[in-house]
Amino acid sequence: MSTAVQKAAELLATAASTGTPCPPVRDLFANGNVDAAYEVQRLNTERLIAAGHRLIGRKIGLTSPAVQRQLGVDQPDFGALFSTMALPDGGSVPAGQLLQPKIEAEIALVLGTDLTSRDCTAADVRAATAFVSPALEIVDSRIAGWDITIVDTVADNASSGLFVLGDTSMSINDVEPAEVRMQMYRGTELVSEGSGRDCLGDPLKAAAWLASTLARRGEPLRAGDVVLTGALGPMVPATPGDVFTARISDLGSVRISFAPEGIQP
Repeated sequence: MSTAVQKAAELLATAASTGTPCPPVRDLFANGNVDAAYEVQRLNTERLIAAGHRLIGRKIGLTSPAVQRQLGVDQPDFGALFSTMALPDGGSVPAGQLLQPKIEAEIALVLGTDLTSRDCTAADVRAATAFVSPALEIVDSRIAGWDITIVDTVADNASSGLFVLGDTSMSINDVEPAEVRMQMYRGTELVSEGSGRDCLGDPLKAAAWLASTLARRGEPLRAGDVVLTGALGPMVPATPGDVFTARISDLGSVRISFAPEGIQP
């Protein structure tokens, strides 16, 4: 393992533990080395597992073509989900838990069977999915000011923070993820909207990319894993006191609040 990988992992881990964002880590690597960034992510994932955290799934990021163009990439990225990241529908994010949160609405899949093919298809994902739910992903960055490139966000666990699965769930056979419509509200104000087509053309296609990528890395998706398939619309900054509700057609709604400043769990 290179010294640069170890240094980047330490910077990000320290930022997470102290609540103080760190500078971008991209300058530690030459020529936008995404493979090295995934090594950083893997190192910090292994550290968390060794500390007793339970890996329960994966998230997909950069599923918007506009965001891909912004970061100069032509494919999504992924990060790890841990049980400590999950919040209940209607719950609250404690004040000060995250550094600089933003929120987006997604479709979540929960797998019923493993996905081990290196050439997984959307049909394979559909067949492996036990149920589907509306979800909110609360992204966060350990990099100061969200000053990120693809290297920074990959190293930083794809800018993962927390997530919420809606209480409603249904069979994948009763919904067509590509056709859903999403509206997300802050209070009563519509702040984001989009559709399943805005997630790589189809959330199942995004999940197939993830499954194939992880299988090639020897880390396939397993039965019981949660998969956050990617944003259905623009992400929105979140501030203390905000209440967000996302409504996804055919799937229902999901809600989370951010505790006002000074209120601790």
